[in-house]
Amino acid sequence: MQNRIIGNTERKLATIGLGCMGLLEFYGPPMELRAAVKLLREAIELGVEHFDTAEMYGIGGANESLLGEAFNDRRNRVFIATKFGPTRNFKTGEFIGLDGSRDNCRRAIEGSLQRLRSDTIDLYYLHRVDPATPIEETIAAMAELVAEGKVRAIGLSEASGETIRRAAKIHPIAAVQSEYSIFSRDIETDVIPACIEVGASLVAYSPLGRGMLTGQFKTETLGEGDWRLTTPRYQDDAYTANVALVDEIEAVASKKSCTPAQVALAWVIGRGEHIMALTGTTKIKNLKSNIGAYDVELSKDKQMILDALADRVMGNRYDEWGMAGING
Repeated sequence: MQNRIIGNTERKLATIGLGCMGLLEFYGPPMELRAAVKLLREAIELGVEHFDTAEMYGIGGANESLLGEAFNDRRNRVFIATKFGPTRNFKTGEFIGLDGSRDNCRRAIEGSLQRLRSDTIDLYYLHRVDPATPIEETIAAMAELVAEGKVRAIGLSEASGETIRRAAKIHPIAAVQSEYSIFSRDIETDVIPACIEVGASLVAYSPLGRGMLTGQFKTETLGEGDWRLTTPRYQDDAYTANVALVDEIEAVASKKSCTPAQVALAWVIGRGEHIMALTGTTKIKNLKSNIGAYDVELSKDKQMILDALADRVMGNRYDEWGMAGING
């Protein structure tokens, strides 16, 4: 097991955590509640400590409620991160907008604490930067929560380097969460340098390219209602071309006698001591396999092969609406 200190805190965590977004929504049918609770508790026994959720994951904050059910009697064994900003109708699930105001921050934290059945949240993110609210105002509101003991550390998600630097002048930023993988490296020129400058960890989500880097889509197809079908990278000719690129990851994995997912994760966490990773899965066998990435070391020649793939990927990682919300 590999451990790293998260940002400017003193908290040391297993480098690979579990992103919980897909347990109840977005990636097809939701897991049955009992099975989801079982998965989360088994993850702890495997050494996973870092669990990531958000107010917007699941209608009515259902994902946070799931974690509250799973961890309420073992809260001291887990590190919980959640997020606020994007707003949804709590009854219908309709996405309403983006609100980084102090009022919304105060409203959101109370709901998250209640659903998570916790007195405090280990890491609280602004999920997306609200262009209508100066980042200084949002961070000041989040800093109030730290002073009150409701939050231990503050983070940003999909923020630009400039925003990260401005935010850090108001309050220490422990982590910045962004998509980062062999196929998605756009944050390397601006975001990662800013993280290093302010002492924040880079928490890489979708390090497996939302499943594409595992090679599973050579034999499996996405089901109806799967959110990935809305993204350009998963559509038409782009999808075919991108899946073909995974051949090169599989070739590296074959020589290392490991899985493509382990290669992809080893690549991400091998980029620096400041990087943590969040994998998402609904299957305990996949989680066990992912953790095996700790034992995979990539030589310089293998890294060079993998480094060259990002420039050949076709399609954006989000649709037009989603791309507008990144690098805020």
